[in-house]
Amino acid sequence: MRRVVVTGLGMVSPVGLNVADSWKNTLAGKTGVGKITRFDSTNFNIHIAAEVKDFQVGNAMEAKEAGRAPLFLQFSAKAAQEAVHDAGLKEGNYDPERAGTCVGVGIGSIDILEENYRALLEKGPRRVSPFLIPHMIANMASGLVSRLNNLKGPNMCTTTACASGTHGVGESFLYIQNNMADIMVCGGVESAITPSSIAGFGNMKALSPNNEHPEEASRPFDLNRDGFVMGEGAGILVLEELEHAQKRGAKIYAELIGYGMSGDAYHITSPAPEGEGAQRCMRMALNMGKIPVSEMDYINAHGTSTKLNDFYETRAIKGVFGDCAKTVSISSTKGVTGHCLGAAGGIEAVFTVKALEDQIVPPTAGLKTPDPECDLDYTPGEAKRRQIRYAMSNSFGFGGTNATIAFKKWQK
Repeated sequence: MRRVVVTGLGMVSPVGLNVADSWKNTLAGKTGVGKITRFDSTNFNIHIAAEVKDFQVGNAMEAKEAGRAPLFLQFSAKAAQEAVHDAGLKEGNYDPERAGTCVGVGIGSIDILEENYRALLEKGPRRVSPFLIPHMIANMASGLVSRLNNLKGPNMCTTTACASGTHGVGESFLYIQNNMADIMVCGGVESAITPSSIAGFGNMKALSPNNEHPEEASRPFDLNRDGFVMGEGAGILVLEELEHAQKRGAKIYAELIGYGMSGDAYHITSPAPEGEGAQRCMRMALNMGKIPVSEMDYINAHGTSTKLNDFYETRAIKGVFGDCAKTVSISSTKGVTGHCLGAAGGIEAVFTVKALEDQIVPPTAGLKTPDPECDLDYTPGEAKRRQIRYAMSNSFGFGGTNATIAFKKWQK
């Protein structure tokens, strides 16, 4: 079976406009949550989100196209530009027909839909933009990354709610393993901090109402957690077949060795009891990577800061790892980024790779009061140095969709 390694990383997040700044602020537990500035939330129950601040797409897109493109496309272009540059991909050192893209998106551009539906109601059908459809549909992120970087191989989009980004990485892993591509630029993106999203998630009681203390609102695994905080951004990785990467002298961050996916077949939003679907998903990734449960060192948890998710993810980890669950370092980086929906898996995959590279476990920011029912090592307060040979990242989504990817520290 062909081996797959990570050779490039890119990111736009609520805590940084690139990988270096995002990782630095995540290790410091510096939250990206604050008051919503995208729209007037006065009449809403929720007034907080984890927005990307001071973003400029720069030369990642032509100015004319960028000027009319929605944020999720701009985020995709910028994060992919960083990842491709980081990987050293350039004309002549790869075959475009053997290089592809798979960018997961949970919703697509809901802001463009809102804007044009308002124009339709108020001014009539002639005022609906001809760019509505190509700017709204989810697969345009992958299509844009393909076009801007001359990637003529597989061009796919995974739309599996909050597991979209992790599925995007996992599917790309399979394409390379099975000789459908040598290189995949993959991950996840989202920009859904809009009136209808905040109202919809807020009315279903999924969002934290801690408007007075936004810096404390995202608190995964905390006893007083009361909902997630919506975030946004993009996390992009370059995956590459090992010999291809070595031949062109690429830097190798880590090896991707396992991928799991499962369905709960249980409920439209709630996880299955005991995290049964999540357990099968993690076991699949461990089995594919031939990783003994006793050797797992770090898990980047889905950890949304909701009552049910954090409880059942804890149960799932215990179910899979047994007595070894107590020796695994776990954290949810959503404590600083909020829950970035379709982008979460991409962003968290990058953080998991950085944890392996730097041999450090990022903290779970916001975790101050331990929940007796979430009693594993969730790395509260501060980052922790430890030996990390194997690491994995979990993502679970509405509709009972689950994804796990497992990495191994790169050693020549």
